[in-house]
Amino acid sequence: MSTLEKAIANLPQKGFLNMDIPEGLNLVNEINRMRKEKNAIILAHYYQTGDIQDIADFLGDSLQLARAAEKTDAEMIVFCGVHFMAETAKILNPTKKVVLPDTLAGCSLADSCSGEGLRALKEKHPNAIVVSYINCDITVKAESDIIVTSSNAEHIIRSLPQDQEIIFAPDRNLGRYINQVTGRNMILWDGACIVHEAFSLERIAQQMLDNPQAKLIAHPEAQKPVLQMAHYVGSTANMLSYVEKNEAQEFIVATEEGILHEMKKRAPHKKLIPALTIDDTCNCSECHFMKLNTMQKLYLCMKYELPEITLNEELRIKALRSINNMLDLSKAIK
Repeated sequence: MSTLEKAIANLPQKGFLNMDIPEGLNLVNEINRMRKEKNAIILAHYYQTGDIQDIADFLGDSLQLARAAEKTDAEMIVFCGVHFMAETAKILNPTKKVVLPDTLAGCSLADSCSGEGLRALKEKHPNAIVVSYINCDITVKAESDIIVTSSNAEHIIRSLPQDQEIIFAPDRNLGRYINQVTGRNMILWDGACIVHEAFSLERIAQQMLDNPQAKLIAHPEAQKPVLQMAHYVGSTANMLSYVEKNEAQEFIVATEEGILHEMKKRAPHKKLIPALTIDDTCNCSECHFMKLNTMQKLYLCMKYELPEITLNEELRIKALRSINNMLDLSKAIK
């Protein structure tokens, strides 16, 4: 290992923040070259920057990315998303190298719940099964019976016996929405996504008045008043499909603004309006963590194959069970 590689290896919590890249280097060409040479696959979430979305081998939401990670034959998975997503890819692919351009790309929702805290809640409800949203770390997945995404949560909850007691973690907004549409009374962990909680009901209402033909579409991680006002509530992938196929020509979009890049590709002639947040100095809802990944960091990550995701094997096996349960229960979902 070279001196430079050793230095990089000692930066697992920082990622590539201050590395120099040769002036004039064509990052797209270099990333494409290394992808072939290293037999690597680039997976990217819809909330990444547009340039990363464009260069990805596979673009998707959490469920789609989990499936892609499970099926890939690549030797190295380069995950352009947040840490829990790369961690999930490693849980599913223990023999493959999984790298993340910036390990500081975390998640406020995942940070709101710990395996220890969830274990304590389970002790209070010994007859409950634990269903956890995929936006959680490996310790929470290891304490869970089933993992869900926003795409399959309703389907999976409906598949469980009506009298089964359920703990739902960590997103209270998604859990509350699933309770509403399924008639359940799940025990909800009190966690939330800071991005989806930032939408302003008052400012969105004004947007709807200013754009009377527009349909408000929202992610179920948003707060209840926003969801109640929405014409459509769905996962990231389902929101994309709705905009593409619905006859309406204008949409107010209440989720992370990165989704607009793919929406514009699929529906280039439609008007897409980012829903406004409570911060009136910014007219968009952007996840700071998602945007920590950049093309420069992606290039360096692939070049040095660092920072690498490593996991405790005993914990990985426990977490794998809950993810496999999700994949089995969601096979009927496209």
